[in-house]
Amino acid sequence: MKNVYGVVLAGGKGTRMGNVEKPKQFMEVGGKPIIIHTIEKFVVCQEFDKVLVLSPKQWINHTQDLIRKFIPNCDNVVVLEGGSTRNETIMNSIKYIDEQGCLDDETIIVTHDSVRPFVTHRILEENVKYAKEYGACDTVIPATDTIVESKDNQFITNIPDRSKMYQGQTPQTFRAKMLRELYNSLTEEEKTVLTDACKILVLKGEKIHLVDGEVFNIKITYPYDLRVAESLLGGEK
Repeated sequence: MKNVYGVVLAGGKGTRMGNVEKPKQFMEVGGKPIIIHTIEKFVVCQEFDKVLVLSPKQWINHTQDLIRKFIPNCDNVVVLEGGSTRNETIMNSIKYIDEQGCLDDETIIVTHDSVRPFVTHRILEENVKYAKEYGACDTVIPATDTIVESKDNQFITNIPDRSKMYQGQTPQTFRAKMLRELYNSLTEEEKTVLTDACKILVLKGEKIHLVDGEVFNIKITYPYDLRVAESLLGGEK
């Protein structure tokens, strides 16, 4: 047993996609729901003991139906209920691993947005490798645009050195037990400022290793992204 789990985060409602009747992860590109493209990347990677898919409660059955339809005979994918926030959703995945009696100091979780279907085998493998070595890692690409900071959202207060700036992607990968302990040690106030799981470690002064992402490892957020995804899928074929 490798004690490595893929954790596909599908808890979002996709409000920025506009007036759509279902969360964006269930919208189709290339004839398949986005979430299926993403799960497939994890299923074919030999690193994982199980792939945990965290879904809104009312979409669990639908997610299970899609997996049965598009990835038949796959017995290592489990659909679980997500939490009220991204990090609570991740904690639900760790709780499941713990309840299965599989959580120890070496357990690794590779957390990934369900709407990033173009993650590569290399990115997944390197996330597992560096998390085992350093305890945590984050997938990033160098910032190509100048980053402008404005504390009041009206006037520029700072322009950081772009050579030290990166854009965060996913996967974000952690030793699961360590992540849960750090998260539980945060105050409620600290929890409210979290944007993602890596911020938990940043607040606690823990190191997070960088993994090289890919420009095409896009997050499908807006209607425009669907068109980009269609053209990328055409390239994959």
